[in-house]
Amino acid sequence: MKNFKIVFSSILLLVSSLAQSQDNAGLRMPAGFTAKLFASNIGAARHIAITKNGVVFAKLNAPNKEGKSIIRLEDNNQDGIAEKISGFGNYGGTGIYVRGNSLYASSDEAIFQYQLDVKDEVLNATSPKTIVKGLLDRRQHSSKSITLDPQGNIYVNIGAYSNACQEKDRTPGSKGMRPCPILDSAGGIWKFDGQKENQVYGDGLRYATGLRNVIGLDWNTNTNSLFVTQHGRDQLNSFFPNLYTDSQNAELPAETMYEVKQGDDCGWPYVYFDPYQKKKILNPEFGGNGKIESAPDALSPLVAFPAHMAPMALLFYQGSQFPAKYKEGAFIAFHGSWNRAPLPQEGYFVAFIPFKNGKPAGDWEIFANGFAGSDIVANPRQARARPCGLAEGPDGSLYVSDDNHGNVFKISFNK
Repeated sequence: MKNFKIVFSSILLLVSSLAQSQDNAGLRMPAGFTAKLFASNIGAARHIAITKNGVVFAKLNAPNKEGKSIIRLEDNNQDGIAEKISGFGNYGGTGIYVRGNSLYASSDEAIFQYQLDVKDEVLNATSPKTIVKGLLDRRQHSSKSITLDPQGNIYVNIGAYSNACQEKDRTPGSKGMRPCPILDSAGGIWKFDGQKENQVYGDGLRYATGLRNVIGLDWNTNTNSLFVTQHGRDQLNSFFPNLYTDSQNAELPAETMYEVKQGDDCGWPYVYFDPYQKKKILNPEFGGNGKIESAPDALSPLVAFPAHMAPMALLFYQGSQFPAKYKEGAFIAFHGSWNRAPLPQEGYFVAFIPFKNGKPAGDWEIFANGFAGSDIVANPRQARARPCGLAEGPDGSLYVSDDNHGNVFKISFNK
């Protein structure tokens, strides 16, 4: 009888746990937070943006089956689920941003501007203004993430079309090029006027350099500066097996967050950041052996994360719905790794970093987990969801997009 009670109690706990999991769209979060599946199967949703009226716009990596690449999501009855869904645009890409009645969206080669009416309907869905055209696209690290500063300037990532600026990219034994010619036109952040039409690449300012690939970026209004998250290099072990083991490759290099000012250099391709030595280490393509420090003038990261987890979005929380610890802190969406074998793949969660006086004020922590649907992910395609975009709603809720199966999650706090 005693054993029966134990088994029965265990079953009740399991059922309760499963019910709670389903109630939260399968996510695990701190006490007091709840989640809903705001939308699903809308297409490969990359970054998202929300208007002051709560209308969500999601940028798809490629047009969906209806041929639309920007999806408008509206929750008219305020039940946390979008029931009015429409789309426009026919080009893939990542970046999207709302400022007043302007909606900015990027392809891999251009940035467009749409106009919204008072109900956040798009007025020029088939004829947007072209703000910037001719951005570099070499089919590697080609997504163009965007953000705006309070003056209306656009900051766009131009990812390096290379792993480590080798003479022959991703080729064992190929030496690194110094100076790296890629940095003239990629591997950094470019700045453009957000209102001027038909700008070309040469009209922009190379705002910061030495960044291999930045997909998460946000303008922090508290510090009045730009913050970015970088994807670190790959394949240390396969190119340099005499210097790095498979297990070391799974943990190196760190994914990194920087606060960048105009003219800053973050060190790519010459160095990577080692989270264990807490140093900028010379890349082996340039003569490094895993221990030699280099680039003393390159910017050091504010935060270092585990390797290969792919930080895809960065958001500084400005709302008041969440508890006070989250105010002005940073949320980061991690897409999840693909190259940590023989160790398990990692990531597939949203992290949080507390900030105080414009600086990290504690260790980063996992805020929302369970997106992958399993604690062990052997292949990213197995993941139920891969977090990609973040946006804050006018009520202070946090929205998270997924580009694996086209989900959008809404996370709220119950006071």
